Amino acid sequence: MEHFIVSARKYRPTVFKDVVGQQAITNTLENAIENDHLAQALLFTGPRGVGKTTCARILAKKINQDGTERDDEDFAFNIFELDAASNNSVDDIRNLIDQVRIPPQVGTYKVYIIDEVHMLSSAAFNAFLKTLEEPPKHAIFILATTEKHKIIPTILSRCQIFDFRRITVQDIKGHLAEVAQSEGVQADDDALHIIAQKADGALRDALSIFDRVISFSGKTLTREAVTENLNVLDYTYYFSITDLLLSNNIPQVLVSYNDILAKGFDGHHFIMGLASHFRDLLVCRNQETISLLEVGEQVKAMYFEQSQKTTATFLIEAIDLANTCDLKYKSSRNQRLLVELCLMQLASLTAKAEKKKPNLNEERFVLPPSHFENVVVEKVDAPILEKQPAATHVAKKVDDLNAGTKEPVAPEPETEPADNIPPDTSNKDKERVIERPQILAERNAKKVSALSLKSIKKKQELQKELVAKQPDQKNLPKESFTEEEMLSAWNTYTKKMEGEGNFNLHSHLSMGVPRLEGNLLHLEFPNNTIKTEVERAKYELLGFLREQLNNYDVDLSIEVNEAEVKRYAYTPKEKFEKLKEKNPLIEKLRQEFDLDI
Repeated sequence: MEHFIVSARKYRPTVFKDVVGQQAITNTLENAIENDHLAQALLFTGPRGVGKTTCARILAKKINQDGTERDDEDFAFNIFELDAASNNSVDDIRNLIDQVRIPPQVGTYKVYIIDEVHMLSSAAFNAFLKTLEEPPKHAIFILATTEKHKIIPTILSRCQIFDFRRITVQDIKGHLAEVAQSEGVQADDDALHIIAQKADGALRDALSIFDRVISFSGKTLTREAVTENLNVLDYTYYFSITDLLLSNNIPQVLVSYNDILAKGFDGHHFIMGLASHFRDLLVCRNQETISLLEVGEQVKAMYFEQSQKTTATFLIEAIDLANTCDLKYKSSRNQRLLVELCLMQLASLTAKAEKKKPNLNEERFVLPPSHFENVVVEKVDAPILEKQPAATHVAKKVDDLNAGTKEPVAPEPETEPADNIPPDTSNKDKERVIERPQILAERNAKKVSALSLKSIKKKQELQKELVAKQPDQKNLPKESFTEEEMLSAWNTYTKKMEGEGNFNLHSHLSMGVPRLEGNLLHLEFPNNTIKTEVERAKYELLGFLREQLNNYDVDLSIEVNEAEVKRYAYTPKEKFEKLKEKNPLIEKLRQEFDLDI
């Protein structure tokens, strides 16, 4: 069996032109060698896997070449590599200084490459200062480190510093394509792009990932094989999630997120990827920023297509929400709920623009508007809205009530002067006298504070007054109806709530089917929170149902049944108990083979 050499070593550059992504540094070093302008102390700093040690070896070999050496000459006797992580004491530096005094036997220079130089102790740094400042003319020091900030300033001031940058995704992908071609591997462009992104600017990491994926998939490298082996979230997940968010499909978004978690992906990684996806959609919308999109051509077309469905306002708000969730994730005690809340907020962004704005001048009635057919709405509402002093007078009475009056004082209905009432509108004035106390009582009920028991009691009294002020319902229709007609009216109202953008209420009303007992509709919910939200819309809901069913005896009973809360199995033991409920023979199988859960 032939000995395997990893790609990072097999394809390590031996000349400056083969170094990937560091053209500015390699050109500077080549010009310095040609012009005999090379410093005797160099510091190579930058992230891991970007070519610091490689460039140091190429430089050490190149400065000793004079054209008479063999092609395979590596000048091993002139190059000394020292690992500062394991040789960081003062004695190690003293031994190095003693060796520096001896001139080279072959070649012109002795090159000392000190890797991870930031690991040297303070005493070792100080012992090295004098030699580094005035080395012999045949000695050149090349220091390499990933953490320049840990090196003392006196060392930095004696070195010529070269900052190596992270290698771009396109450069890594191009190099991987060359390696794949040399190895006889058929690789998809998207597969190489995912590897380049996963490497995070380090070419050595990219080659290591490349070797691992080749061992998994063989001579054919596909996007599916890479995503499966690296356990990364494919971009197709983010495209589908974004489509669901744009369509305000909250239930399906939560199901998709649950599927992602079930496949072993981390929620933090998901939300960071979603924020990056929104960022890519944003830069794709403008021709000037499209160059910031580091993806393949096929994926770039997908980004451009989806970006046309969005708006810049939506994307900016979405990035802000996702980034806020990212910042709060580690400190959150319920991380899954945090991400789900963020997804629900994202799905509601586009619904805000479509949501119908509430009319501040609109008065709400318990009975449907069709009941007041004989009332001229324009003539009734106009005086109420125009009389600002009257509204101030009502507010003052409510404030007096909150301040400590024992009995709720209903504001006196205001009537029009006799000169303004036509002789043939006496019946309409009676209707108006009935309506106005109801409207003002509703306003009073809304303005009473709930910060004390006394205030709550007053609010309940005002609510009773509101009911008492309603028109007499004895003569209202009370036609019988079937359960099918009731369900049809119920579904019509839930769809109406969805159309108006009230997605929370729509979701609550869609949780179950009301149970009919005579004229009473029974609703059961799993917790008090949902019950409270539905009770807020109870009067509007009742008015709609009474009008649709033409029966004003219809009433609604809202109860909490905690037994209806769904229990989900998360741990292996809970999953086993679920399976055992469906098939008791599983327990027998476990006992027979003495299996552990």
